[in-house]
Amino acid sequence: MIKIVLILSFISLVGNTTGYAQEAVFNTKLFNKEEMLIHVKNLSSDAFEGRRTGTKGASKARNYIMHTLKGLKIKPLGKTYEQSFLFSKNQIEYQGVNVLGLIKGTSKSNKYIVVSAHYDHEGIRNGLIYNGADDNASGVSALFSFAEFFNTYQPRHSVILAAFDGEELGLKGSKYFTNNTIVPVKNIVLNINMDMIGRSDKEELYVVGSNTHINFKSLFFKKEPSCCTKLNLVMGHDGHDGKDNWLYSSDHASFYEKGIPFLYFGVEDHEDYHEPTDDFEKIQPEFYGKAVSQIIAIFKKLDLMSF
Repeated sequence: MIKIVLILSFISLVGNTTGYAQEAVFNTKLFNKEEMLIHVKNLSSDAFEGRRTGTKGASKARNYIMHTLKGLKIKPLGKTYEQSFLFSKNQIEYQGVNVLGLIKGTSKSNKYIVVSAHYDHEGIRNGLIYNGADDNASGVSALFSFAEFFNTYQPRHSVILAAFDGEELGLKGSKYFTNNTIVPVKNIVLNINMDMIGRSDKEELYVVGSNTHINFKSLFFKKEPSCCTKLNLVMGHDGHDGKDNWLYSSDHASFYEKGIPFLYFGVEDHEDYHEPTDDFEKIQPEFYGKAVSQIIAIFKKLDLMSF
């Protein structure tokens, strides 16, 4: 299948093809871009030791996430932000901990959209720290931008901000969450998952899952890309276009297996994927800011939908 390049359409909301669509890409007033970059830099620093599940680095990252959510006035989903779980892999026992925040919806508070990103990474191997700036400090820091956005925008649906643990060890945190959701799983209507959204030399952000709900394709329309001005949002990697199938590549798979619609945002693998060179200096601030702005803009339209 030929790759289809798309940009977000807001025609149904504003009655034209300009203005708001540009805002979707360039308006970072909804969050502080500089603060977002600081969070990526901090979470991907050597001090967090690659954030491998069950390590001191992961515990430090978890405390950082909870402290930041609290500072952004996000309440915990349960009695605390933490959802602990145990699992084993290759005969090793692990203690994982998801971090879960809640924003109550205004008119559909019993229906939940889960916005997720995993915070764990590969840790230390052979004395080298795998800092995981793009994978996935970029996604976690985008969660903070969502939190900041919700300080000024009240969603209709309730929103769970989920920083999952154990993704690199087999999606363990999201699997535990979807089997122990705290809220009724039947009331979770959508997952928006972010994993590696901080850099792309082609200025391409992929979205997977557009076929998982009948209303999703109305979000987008076909248009030739505009060079160097707008982020190119590309549908693909969904098992139908000859590219690598990403339906099960990250935490959205745990929702997909429960029959919950999802949209997964990520970039194609780069030379630093799962390498110790995935450092903050490789993040592309302009692309990253556009990507997060675009995802938030898409969320705003999704929040107006009925599920």
